[in-house]
Amino acid sequence: MNVERGKIADLYVRVSTDEQADKGYSQRSQEEMLRKYCGNHCIEIRNVIYEDYSAKSFSRPEWKKLLSNLRKHRNKIDLILFTKWDRFSRNAGDAYQMINVLRDLGAEPQAMEQPLDLSIPENKMMLAFYLAAPEVENDRRALNVFYGMRRAKKEGRYMGLAPVGYKNKIDGSGNKYIALKEPDATILHWAFEELSNGTFNTEQIWKKAREKGLKCSKNAFWQIIRNPLYCGKIFLPKFKDEESCFVQGQHQPIISEELYEKVQEILDGRGRTYRSKIQTRNDFPLRGFLICPICGNLLTASKSKGRNGHYSYYHCRKGCTYRIRIEKLHQVFEYELRRYIPRKEIYDIYRNIIAETYYELTQSSQVSKKQILHQLKDYENRISHIRNLLATQKIDPLDYLEIKNQYSSTIDDLNKKLDTLCGSIPSIETLLEKDINRLMAFDKIFAAGNIEDIRSLIQTLYPEKLMFYGTLIGRAERNKVLKSAYNYDPKVVHSI
Repeated sequence: MNVERGKIADLYVRVSTDEQADKGYSQRSQEEMLRKYCGNHCIEIRNVIYEDYSAKSFSRPEWKKLLSNLRKHRNKIDLILFTKWDRFSRNAGDAYQMINVLRDLGAEPQAMEQPLDLSIPENKMMLAFYLAAPEVENDRRALNVFYGMRRAKKEGRYMGLAPVGYKNKIDGSGNKYIALKEPDATILHWAFEELSNGTFNTEQIWKKAREKGLKCSKNAFWQIIRNPLYCGKIFLPKFKDEESCFVQGQHQPIISEELYEKVQEILDGRGRTYRSKIQTRNDFPLRGFLICPICGNLLTASKSKGRNGHYSYYHCRKGCTYRIRIEKLHQVFEYELRRYIPRKEIYDIYRNIIAETYYELTQSSQVSKKQILHQLKDYENRISHIRNLLATQKIDPLDYLEIKNQYSSTIDDLNKKLDTLCGSIPSIETLLEKDINRLMAFDKIFAAGNIEDIRSLIQTLYPEKLMFYGTLIGRAERNKVLKSAYNYDPKVVHSI
């Protein structure tokens, strides 16, 4: 490019955030090169325009201001200088149009590192190359990333930010993978198990999971329980002639495929027909589990107003007049639960389960407790050490007091943390000293438990619906697994 002396130019410095990080196209670097170029060619600089915007179009804030200024001061400058043509534009059609607009305003655009005499028609081919090359490079890079991610998915590697229940990690070879994150993984496994029972709906289980410590929104929870990633599968979408499919992931699954499929059947309505509503009242814990002994329909429950107050009933509908007072039925059900007598040989097993659950739920707190105790011992050793230094006159008494006060203050803070931590963790001895018989008594759980515990107990004991007509009759088939842990004593009799 032949530049005449005495020219006046505006310097255009454009950079996007990703280019600053990836290519080093900083504004300072561009400005420095352009100023040096103008100094070497005796070009006077009028303005420096800084742009942090994409070059896909000319709808850029600073560029619009530049055009407005050129229209107000037509023919006042000779050049619009930038380092390369991709700083000017990455769209050939828009670039040709803008070049004509600038020429009408008396300004000629030029790239310092890619000079072109645009009065020569053949140079427009080179201009098209300069404008298109960066875009082609970006498209190729994006395509390579896409193919790389698809290949990784085919190999069973999860790509991207770890989902709830997992955390991102890197192995010794630098390969990224996802690993289980506790306690989220354990809580999610519990949530899938509860969903597979069909006793509570999704919102109830989500709220219970939140109480256990799971941090996710209701919408995110719904996506989680629909995601096959949690049973070890990764979805590979359709691409060109390759059909969509699931591949076996390399990550550790939180649940089994059988459990995942069972939950999907429940969610799709193909599994158990009953799922309690979120507004299920605590007064009616058996609603949804009872069958009418007359017509065989599912009983509902409600309160009716009488002369002396309100009375609660489990009752039929659709023309059937069967109903039964809730107090009487619950009394019969408690007597039925008393028939389950724990076997002596399972006491030790039950104690072990309590201990394992305790250490699992308090693992992080136990680790923190050990760390605090280790720090306390360390500071006590330090105080003992400076006391020995004082006794042997190796340190001054004032220095000893100053150091001792600092250590004592730290020890006080650690003791406060330890007291708070110990107060929030019940001792395992206290738990195990409780009456195991009472903990294992189903009738006590029914009488004093919350609605979730009661309904879970019923679901566990009786996989099928219950029928009451004075006593428990009909389809009250008991859980086969519990038969090995409890004796059933039919001598406990009670009827309405």
